Amino acid sequence: MPDRVASDWRERLRRRWLGRLTASLGAPLPQSRLFLLPTRFGLGWAGLVVLLVLFGINYQNNLAHALAFWLFALGVVVLLRTWRNLLGVRVALRLPQEVFAGNEARLGVSLEGKRSRTALVLHAGGASAQADLPEGRGETTLALPAPRRGVQSLPPLRIESRWPLGLVRVVAWLEPRDRLLVYPRPLDADEPLHRRAGAGLDASDFAGLRRAEPGDSPARLAWKQWSRTGVLAAKVFSVPPRQQLWLDYDACQGEAERRLSVLCARVLAHHQAGDRFGLRLPGLTLAQGEGARQRRLALEALAHFDPATASPEEGA
Repeated sequence: MPDRVASDWRERLRRRWLGRLTASLGAPLPQSRLFLLPTRFGLGWAGLVVLLVLFGINYQNNLAHALAFWLFALGVVVLLRTWRNLLGVRVALRLPQEVFAGNEARLGVSLEGKRSRTALVLHAGGASAQADLPEGRGETTLALPAPRRGVQSLPPLRIESRWPLGLVRVVAWLEPRDRLLVYPRPLDADEPLHRRAGAGLDASDFAGLRRAEPGDSPARLAWKQWSRTGVLAAKVFSVPPRQQLWLDYDACQGEAERRLSVLCARVLAHHQAGDRFGLRLPGLTLAQGEGARQRRLALEALAHFDPATASPEEGA
């Protein structure tokens, strides 16, 4: 219990600290949220200036004084240039369309400023990326790890600049409000309780072609017709597939995450084959359907599923 209290206290302190330091996504970075931090090279530079000043005073050497003041003035100019390189930059995030557990979530980052910027570096969740804004606009990608299924908060985003000489680094923190939905990792498993994808469609069911519409399954598109005429058409069948598919959680074997992975692989396979399928989970039944919408609803149901709703016997 004391460890849990200490952990909660540290988490509240971290969130309070981030709330005071972080800037808003999509808004220009204000000067109150930019922090100047010296680098090792910068500390060495400052030490050299002090050493030259002491040398000049001790030995009455004007050349040492001149070099010290020149290095000090150059350092001040570099500090201002580094600070202005990050001031006013807008940062926007673009979530990936879909992410499966065990893969990387490629998070798109768009940056915008009123003038050109150079060598902006972004860090988030152990991933790093660099971007230049040659005409005030730039984009980059952060590859974030997605080890687990479910809804995940995005880590704080840190953007910094050491340009032009690396004497100091200007740092700003951004707190994303969006959440990332991670689907289960697809896992193929041969179990005889469901037919394999693609069965149940006979050549005698074909009735003709019609103009393709958004949402049509790729398996029902007439690709040969498109290559000859340039017009994308969809195949029409006189009767639906003979078997109505149900992907059932209770019919799978193994622990909860393995069952969800198997169901995820079947959803992808049956969608690619153009099958009509439904999904049964403990506490949830997704009616039979087909197309991109059915695929998305099924994957979202698997991602949101809580294994605690299944009985111990089912999850064993």
